Amino acid sequence: MYGVRHVIEGEFPEFQRAINRLKNKDPDFTRLLVEYDETDKRIYGLEQQSVPISDAHFGDLKRHRLVLKDQLYSILKQQTFS
Repeated sequence: MYGVRHVIEGEFPEFQRAINRLKNKDPDFTRLLVEYDETDKRIYGLEQQSVPISDAHFGDLKRHRLVLKDQLYSILKQQTFS
């Protein structure tokens, strides 16, 4: 969605407990989460400010956010089965 923050807790509300636990115990998860959040903030800021940016670069940012989201989801799913 255009102009909306994609906070990970909102993307995966069913994993709220696991997210909070991993933030405090898993440095790799925390690093990915910080990178995801920074990328999401950058995308949101560009959308809100209507900053001129190439479609290719904007697409790259969104794809990067999606890759990070997939990685976070993978970790969260592993937590529910372990």
